[in-house]
Amino acid sequence: MSKKSKDLLARLDTLTPQEVKRLLVEELTRKKLGLVWETDLIERDAALNADIVLPVLNSDASLLDDHSGSENLIIEGDNFDSLRLLKSTHRGKIRVIYIDPPYNTGNKDWVYNDHFIKKDDRWKHSTWLEFMYQRLTLARDLLTPDGVILISINDENRSRLELLMDEVMPGRRLGSMVWRTRQGSNDTKAGYLSGDHEHILVYANPGFSFHGYEKSYAMYGNPDNDPRGPWRLADITCSKDFKARPNLYYPLVDPDTGIHYPPNPDSTWRYQRSTMDQYVAVGQIAFPGEAQEVKTWASLDDLLADIESGNVPKSGRKPLLRTDLPDLKQWVGVPVGFARPQFKRYQADLKQTHQPLSSWIVPKFEEGEYDAPGSFVSTTNHEGASGVANVFGSRVFNYAKPQTLIQQLLSQATRPDDTVLDFFAGSGTTGHAVMELNAQDGGNRRFILCSSTEANPKEPEKNICRDVCAERIRRVMTGYGETEGMNGSFAYLTLEKMDEADLIYDASPEHAYGLLCLREVGLYRQAPTEQPLWPVITDNTALIAVCPIVNDDTVAALKASGYARVVAYSPRPDSLRYALEDVLNIDSRSLDDVLRFGQGNRKFQPVSAVVSTEGEGVA
Repeated sequence: MSKKSKDLLARLDTLTPQEVKRLLVEELTRKKLGLVWETDLIERDAALNADIVLPVLNSDASLLDDHSGSENLIIEGDNFDSLRLLKSTHRGKIRVIYIDPPYNTGNKDWVYNDHFIKKDDRWKHSTWLEFMYQRLTLARDLLTPDGVILISINDENRSRLELLMDEVMPGRRLGSMVWRTRQGSNDTKAGYLSGDHEHILVYANPGFSFHGYEKSYAMYGNPDNDPRGPWRLADITCSKDFKARPNLYYPLVDPDTGIHYPPNPDSTWRYQRSTMDQYVAVGQIAFPGEAQEVKTWASLDDLLADIESGNVPKSGRKPLLRTDLPDLKQWVGVPVGFARPQFKRYQADLKQTHQPLSSWIVPKFEEGEYDAPGSFVSTTNHEGASGVANVFGSRVFNYAKPQTLIQQLLSQATRPDDTVLDFFAGSGTTGHAVMELNAQDGGNRRFILCSSTEANPKEPEKNICRDVCAERIRRVMTGYGETEGMNGSFAYLTLEKMDEADLIYDASPEHAYGLLCLREVGLYRQAPTEQPLWPVITDNTALIAVCPIVNDDTVAALKASGYARVVAYSPRPDSLRYALEDVLNIDSRSLDDVLRFGQGNRKFQPVSAVVSTEGEGVA
């Protein structure tokens, strides 16, 4: 009996009727095939709905300009909680997610429930799978309808993660890439095999595609001034032999010279005679002309003699005329060319203008030696750690992915105005790559980085998120060493969790204002606490605002706002409505509407969508 089953039996008498029903549904719908791991759906549901996650700005760790806010976010805390928060603010808004999760190696590479998972832990695979499943299902709901998630993983856990992603995003597997992580190693597994590569799994919603690489047209030309434009030569044979396709075995005749060309008996012409005649008539067959060896056999005996001596047309070293071929007499008494006709493929007929992205990422040390079409070049893991050291002047983080890898992935996956999420942000490589990519193409991509502190009993003050991830982004924006800053801003958020019943007592207008700004305009903005009215969205027709208190100053500020439509969130919505409904078109709502909904199974409809459906849309 599994540990889970024993635990359930021990607490069976304490379960509510709803929880017993949940267990029964789980048992009746349990899959008999596919990936199965130990989990507790009651605990999973409880974790999702246990409390409410609210954002709190750490202004000292942020890089902000007054109240202007920032669309770039760095979120400190357990990424499960970060994703629960983002589900209420960014659902359906993230175009690209890249993560480099823990690889479940047993070498203290990840912490679960405040302790490291050891290599000999009996349940380590189930624990890791449930850990990943809970986060990936939340992340899936953040993607746009054409969004994509890219996941780095080692070879040992690739198969498990692929099966898990097939559960999370069924039918959405686009493929995987292989990245060479190091040049060589003396570390070997059993069987004297060195693991020097990792995988990047790609799962995408319908409509997503990589940009690919623009095709080169250097091989196209127009030496004969063909009116259909540039062309290149291509093979005109197929993979079938003359026995399988006797209708494709026939002489091809140049109408201008009368020279006959035998097909290859092992790979005959690609098209039937009638179709080939049409291509010949329009000039789409490039014949060799007379600048070649041409021979005319006066008799069949002469032809057989040359077949015996090998003095016949060839493809490579293989003769095109043999004694076992049908109707050899058709080659007697006519000029036979020894060169090969080819097909003219026109640039204008190309259906795709870009070369697809290759699944092989070329290592930097092999650049120039191996050039796969559509591949990009990346450095190794060593350069990832060195890149962080260049920013800080010392090696403060050992396991960073190289910036070139992430940057080129994002250049292929993102558009200039996309939002990129990394909820295993580590040293902040993804944010750095986003900024570099924007600098290259003038884009306005935003990043959201989620990272934990990684504090532990031995290092209680440790804070990777603040001291490495955020500090790296700060230095890249403001400059470090002799490297000029790239400018920019970010809001550094911590997470405050509250029981739902305590919201009325402990939640603040600042919490509500931060959530509304994230939901409605996609940025975190500091509340203008010195004002009676905190605007979230303003345009020519409508105002959406938080009113932290309801008093005479609040009413006066709303009356003087001059907007035709006002949506106001306050702790006393009825009082505000009564005070203003005769002079304003006001939709007065409770702050509780903002705080309570949008996480777990709770629903929240953005007010901007409501306003838009009423014909008074908000920009």
